[in-house]
Amino acid sequence: MRENLSRPLEMQALQTLNAEVMPVRGCSEPGSETSEGAKMRILHVISALPIGGAEVMLWRLLSASTSTYSHAVVSLKDEGAVGPKIRDLGIPLYTLGLSLAAPNPFRALSLRSIVRQFRPDLIQGWMYHGSLMASMAGGFSKRRLPVIWGIHQSYSDFDNEKWTTAAVIKLDAFLSSRATRIIYVSQTGRKQHEDLGYNPATGLVVPNGIDCQMFAPDETARRSVRGELGLSRDAILVGLVARYHPMKDHSGFLRAAALVAAERPSVHFLLIGRGTQEAPELRALVQDLQLHPRVFFLGERWDTPRLTAALDISCSASAWGEAFSIALGEAMACAVPCVVTDVGDSSYIVADTGLSVPPRNPQALADAIGRLVAAGEFARRGLGEAARQRILSQFSLPMIVRRYEELYREHISFR
Repeated sequence: MRENLSRPLEMQALQTLNAEVMPVRGCSEPGSETSEGAKMRILHVISALPIGGAEVMLWRLLSASTSTYSHAVVSLKDEGAVGPKIRDLGIPLYTLGLSLAAPNPFRALSLRSIVRQFRPDLIQGWMYHGSLMASMAGGFSKRRLPVIWGIHQSYSDFDNEKWTTAAVIKLDAFLSSRATRIIYVSQTGRKQHEDLGYNPATGLVVPNGIDCQMFAPDETARRSVRGELGLSRDAILVGLVARYHPMKDHSGFLRAAALVAAERPSVHFLLIGRGTQEAPELRALVQDLQLHPRVFFLGERWDTPRLTAALDISCSASAWGEAFSIALGEAMACAVPCVVTDVGDSSYIVADTGLSVPPRNPQALADAIGRLVAAGEFARRGLGEAARQRILSQFSLPMIVRRYEELYREHISFR
């Protein structure tokens, strides 16, 4: 009796939410009886769509996917900066407007309507919240669906996470046996999460894929970026491409930059990524370190292929949480030698094409940058060419897309 009385309220809530989560304008309508009816349908559920590693990987996977598949995307929050790029592919995009800190269960129920409208053959979750909700979405289907989780972080300590995220990580560990497969983008991330209790029987590593056509050496970019910054053509540019977040350790990078700048007047530093322009504490630190004329705050940009190709050295300074840095792979694809902290799989990715140092150690980071500067342009170019070849042979986008699609075929059977 109680279930029957609650159903009208539930239906009313769903009717209201259906209007709010219709595909964003410009997207094709899912579920239509066209030639797409024979395609394998993949529903992707992601926490949000700002510019970030997992979000960009999703967009590139969709852009490179073969015509065998029909995709739709659910963002638990809003369309962010990557949503319009997905929409431009003609892929249905739903936004739920959830607060990940305090999710509204009635909004979460709108997933049921999306699942029954799109009729997926497989659901793929991206990151902790997206994977949890992907499992919920799978339960809304009238048939048993394979659900794949995607873990895009390495793990360091729950103290480094918001309490809500820490709770979801623990809940995912408890529920992980229900996932058909768990994809990790790094070997380090897999081991760390399985040590936390994530089901080891279904885990596998599929690294991020790098678009080596979009990210490639570009001498024109080198000249034009220096011209825009008012620098001489022989100025050395060292870049950090990362959103502003404590795990990326921008302050450690700037402290290392100050040590390098004190000895090498030709070296300048670029901060590229969401939030770096708006962070007053970063500008205050630059002033305190007397780095003001040597550091450029470029913020969030869509011309990162051009900016990355202009660098002489790229850094990944992460203190924790990094798994497979897409920015690192993109720099290597641009034939830029890299200095990385030994977090996640960064040392493995760079291998002998760059240098690796301990995290949270500005002096070690500065010493490594200094070594590459002192090595000279010819040596840096040699390392950069080796770096690009490593990405082409191990982590190119077509290769990784094939691995995802092989995984889809493995778990989907047409009905």
